[in-house]
Amino acid sequence: MSFVPDNRSGNWSVETFEVPKNDPTQIFSIMKSGRGVPPGTYKRLMRGGTVVMSNTPDELFDFHKVQHLAHGSVLINGLGLGCLVRVLLNKSEVTQITVIEKSEDVIALVKPYLVDSRLTIIQADAFSFQPPKGARYDFVWHDIWDYICSDNLKQMAILHRKYARRSGWQDSWARAICKQQDQRWKKQERAYQSFSGMYQ
Repeated sequence: MSFVPDNRSGNWSVETFEVPKNDPTQIFSIMKSGRGVPPGTYKRLMRGGTVVMSNTPDELFDFHKVQHLAHGSVLINGLGLGCLVRVLLNKSEVTQITVIEKSEDVIALVKPYLVDSRLTIIQADAFSFQPPKGARYDFVWHDIWDYICSDNLKQMAILHRKYARRSGWQDSWARAICKQQDQRWKKQERAYQSFSGMYQ
């Protein structure tokens, strides 16, 4: 899924990149998530030197649940490469998609390749955007983070509260993994405090 051509706008760019065979250093270092990538040719959205999104298998699989369950009116926070939008536009069950994207440059790079009367892309910050009065969405998906990190959970909680009464279903990119990281860190912190207390 590489329908957006290589291009640059401001500090943002869409780039084609290659993951060669038998090169574990590249396979595990190029991804924002730190997950493995099979050899192949892919696209990535860059902000300066930071990989914000790619169309590698693991990242596309993150949309699996939304892809199969989405219907009706959908709101997406974060445009990225437009991969999820493109998939949802192929579903007749999806009647409307609203995308909130903060970067004018990302919109300039991606929007021209997502032409559909059901799609509205709004340049706004996900946290300050105010949905129209009475608006309700069947599905809401939040995907505005560069990396999988438990620190993202606070922002996820803010967005989930914001749309709690406006959505039939919502989730955030890699939220379950972030929760697992948070639990692991808390467990390690408790173990450290218990251990260090023995030497005080």
